[in-house]
Amino acid sequence: MSSLRSPEVPQYRVTLFYGPEAQPGPPPAKRCVFNVKKRSWKGGVQVAVDVEESQLRRAGDMLQFESWLKTILSGVPQAEQPDYEARARDLFIQGICALKLDHALDALCQGNTTVAGDRLTRELDRAISEQSARLKATILSELDLATRS
Repeated sequence: MSSLRSPEVPQYRVTLFYGPEAQPGPPPAKRCVFNVKKRSWKGGVQVAVDVEESQLRRAGDMLQFESWLKTILSGVPQAEQPDYEARARDLFIQGICALKLDHALDALCQGNTTVAGDRLTRELDRAISEQSARLKATILSELDLATRS
């Protein structure tokens, strides 16, 4: 008999469906929609996650995103920088929405829902602080710039 434990299977399978998209205010926000499937559910649901522009600015400040992005893009050919910058900003918003969704998962019911922009703000701030390195690493990986920092 093997003493090795099999890895724990995640309770949820989460995939980005689309986003970010602008949401009209007030207050203005960005929205990402995720497909969420819990192991015990027969089917998945769609969860829209709204993050207010003020939260995104605060997250950017916490991560020093603008200066970090400028440093990262300095090694990219000038002609390609606008495309990389636009993609990095989308990935940043998707990552912030995903962090917010992580805190909303346990309260989800099996039905399509929206996580409002004004919910889970303290939890989101804490997650951004704790997971800043992972968020930046994900952006770098998606941009195929993982060897830069």
